[in-house]
Formats: sequence, structure tokens, C-alpha cells
Amino acid sequence: MSTKNLTAVTNELIESYGNTAKNVINAYRVGNERAVDFVSKGFVTAVEKAGANISVELQDKAVSAQKSIASLYSKGVEVTSEGADSAVNKVVELAVKSIEQVVANTARLEKALGANTLNALVDAALPAAEAVSKVAAKLEAKSGDLVNNIAGSKAKVKVATVKRAAPKKAPAARKAAPKAAAKPAKKVEAEAVAA
Repeated sequence: MSTKNLTAVTNELIESYGNTAKNVINAYRVGNERAVDFVSKGFVTAVEKAGANISVELQDKAVSAQKSIASLYSKGVEVTSEGADSAVNKVVELAVKSIEQVVANTARLEKALGANTLNALVDAALPAAEAVSKVAAKLEAKSGDLVNNIAGSKAKVKVATVKRAAPKKAPAARKAAPKAAAKPAKKVEAEAVAA
């Protein structure tokens, strides 16, 4: 086993956690969109029921004001969601770069010392990293299901999927990863499926 295999597994784990965070952000976004829609419909229904007691002009102003407030709230949710997405992307990027730097420093250290003692540590750590990676992939898949469940059957949801770069020699444990985990890490516009 080599450092590259441990590096690949570690990078997959980092990306999986990043995608899980994006799914939670999307659940927040979609949940708020549904809440705003529910409140808006309830408000319109309440204004219509009170129709005999208030003038048509006042009804129109009330509905217009509620739509403006809902629009501002939705914009706020969108801005905070995009900011959180950007922060997650940056954290994942920095973590992957840090792993690459550690690998480079390890290679230089081994070359300078003329020993491969760190390979024993890599061999010992790899099974644990693969096990944690499997759990993270399941967590990521469940977080994607959460977004789709919150979205309902008619909503379009941006769902993060895990990016898997195939290592030169894929470990046997990777073959058991879920099929959905093989999609690119970019946000995908997908039709949500009701559970």
C-alpha cells in the first residue's frame, strides 16, 4: 500500500464531508423556500376569508406587502446559502491542498532519511481511513435524500454529489461505494423525487 492510496482515500473523505455540508445547506435553502411558500399561501387564504370585512384595495396592499417581505426573506436565504456554499468549497480546497503538502513533505523526509518507516504508518492507517470514508459516503447519500424529502415532489433542488477521482489502482473497498457517489462534485440541477 502506498501514500497515494491513503491520500486518495483522505481526499475522498474530505470531499464527501464537503458535499454533505452542501446538502445540509441545500436542505436549509429548500426548507425555507417551502416555508415561505406555505406562509404566503396561508396569508392569501386568510385575506380572502376576511374579504367581506376589508376593502379590495386593503386586501391588495396586504398581499403585496406580504409578497415583498417573502421576497426579501427568500433573497436573504439565497445569499446566506451561497455564502455558506462558497465557504465549504474553500475549506475543502484548502484541506485537499494541505494533504498534498503533507504528502510532499513526507516524501522529502523519507528521501532525506533514506527510510520508509512512514509506509508502515500508512499501511496501518489505510483500513481505518477506508472505513471512515464508507461511513461518510453513506452520510452524504442520506443528506442528499434529506434535501429531496424536504423539497417535495415538484421542487427543483441543487443536490451536491460526491466527486470521485479514480486512483491508479482502486482499492477493493472503493468498489462497494454507492453508484450515486460516482457523479461529479459540481452542483447538479435535479428534479426532486418524493419519498
